[in-house]
Amino acid sequence: MNSALRSILVLSALLLGTQAKADGTPALSSAKTADQAGLVDIRSLAPDIAEDIKYAGSDNFVGRPVDGYLAPKCFLLKPAAEALARVERDLHAQHRGLLIFDCYRPARAVAHFVRWAGDLADQRTKPKHYPTLDKSALLGDYIAPVSGHSRGATIDLTMTQCDAHDAHCKPLDMGTSFDYFGTLANTESPQATPTQHAHRELLRAAMEREGFRNYAMEWWHYTLTPEPTPDTIYDVPVQ
Repeated sequence: MNSALRSILVLSALLLGTQAKADGTPALSSAKTADQAGLVDIRSLAPDIAEDIKYAGSDNFVGRPVDGYLAPKCFLLKPAAEALARVERDLHAQHRGLLIFDCYRPARAVAHFVRWAGDLADQRTKPKHYPTLDKSALLGDYIAPVSGHSRGATIDLTMTQCDAHDAHCKPLDMGTSFDYFGTLANTESPQATPTQHAHRELLRAAMEREGFRNYAMEWWHYTLTPEPTPDTIYDVPVQ
């Protein structure tokens, strides 16, 4: 069985309601709304936080709006949202801020990613998102059949530097764009410059102070530890 088919079968089982297994496969929540899932809009806690929710538009590796993203919003389980709001508040004292690319991710969006990864004829986004890799290599290491984002406590983001009036905020140079598939995106990549490493460390230190853990393959990826619902994923649309 090839990896694409295996991924599709895993997703199909989850979307049909498979319960959590001893091997760590999560259960799919029956929640139909954000309120039922305990998801909150980050802007209810941090009204001025900057957002560029990539999967609600076409500026992403799929090249079109992703299933489940009906609005460019960031939802998180309340403990993760509260911790992220504290990070944003603390950064303001340094005339810095956060720029969010993705938060909670519906399970149907992950299924969309898997279908896209299996379509080897669609190479439209290769120059920007995976210039050094064959698309057939993306499923597994880069695109998994189940995403931690669907558990509601994982965020993709970067840091911005603002002027003395907390205006004209610009993203720090991290070495790659968001969702760059390749080793340069690894947080400790030796390919990154000293300045880029310093910027990545600024982000990591700010996030770790509030309990977020970085994923070593992606400088932008953080998960609240411990997770509020580690054995449950959600499929509530972002709207």
